[in-house]
Amino acid sequence: MIRIDGSKGEGGGQVLRTSLALSLVTGKPFQMVNIRAGRSKPGLLRQHLTAVKAAAAVGEAELEGAELHSKELTFRPKALQSGDYHFAVGTAGSATLVLQTVLPALMTASGPSTLVLEGGTHNPAAPPFDFLTKAYLPLVRRMGPGVEATLEKHGFFPAGGGKFEVLMQPAPLKPLHLLERGNVVRRQATAMIAQVPYDVAKRELETVGKKLGWLAEERRVEELKRSAGPGNVVWLEVESEHVTEVFTGFGERGVRAEDIAEAVAEEAQVYLEAGVPVGEHLADQLMLLLALARGGSFRTLPLDGHAQTQIETFAHFLDVKVSVEEVSPQVREVEVGKRG
Repeated sequence: MIRIDGSKGEGGGQVLRTSLALSLVTGKPFQMVNIRAGRSKPGLLRQHLTAVKAAAAVGEAELEGAELHSKELTFRPKALQSGDYHFAVGTAGSATLVLQTVLPALMTASGPSTLVLEGGTHNPAAPPFDFLTKAYLPLVRRMGPGVEATLEKHGFFPAGGGKFEVLMQPAPLKPLHLLERGNVVRRQATAMIAQVPYDVAKRELETVGKKLGWLAEERRVEELKRSAGPGNVVWLEVESEHVTEVFTGFGERGVRAEDIAEAVAEEAQVYLEAGVPVGEHLADQLMLLLALARGGSFRTLPLDGHAQTQIETFAHFLDVKVSVEEVSPQVREVEVGKRG
């Protein structure tokens, strides 16, 4: 039984989701204590509990401690099962984080699977649906598995109500080396609004234009006519020869549209000036794929606490070595391989 202290490192839900994913893939059971001890509301919230129960369904796992606000969990997987699954968070909790919990296992399972997920699709502190489809899943497909996601309904915090479907054709994961970004071939800034004044989107896009020098034809408003609740998201898509990156900001009550856009434009500017192919959020997810493939490398920005927590969690389940080299003050090269 692997024992993990959930308060270590980043101290949030990521160590739980990564542990569930790796437990499913390897068949190794684990016990976690101090779950989300680093958060203002510690323990399992509804989205974390949904991820736990989704993983248990996929792995026919035995559970102990799987209840709201629990700070301890024991997870014993028995057999990985492909098939048709439907998971609903039940709140605006992130459905994309539930997907990332079970995706690594299902894309290497014995047969195809279909997932229908309901909940939040565009949440702060979680990968939005557009990041998955434009930045993350294209890399998954390059490594072997066929994964396609289709959005049926948007779900914003706090109303939720989103829904999407994922089709998976499993295949062994192949190592991937992503050291060069290549030339930028397309840029697109999108301000999405639902039950929010059009002026908000206009001000966000004007801010991006001033900050990054993006042209009017590289900026667009997407206005949703139907949604369970109000929402505002601005995302910047940078498509290069070898990779696409997505940077996202979420509108908040009481925060100026210009400030939301300024922050996301700053994030994109740091990425563009560093010349790396992989941004900090994509780095966390790509690192997990390379660990499962037992090989690969990429260049990225200096690693954040999430990435460091990923590396520490891998060591519990996988016999892989992750090395991080400082290429320059703004660039790190990450290499993943078998130990020894």
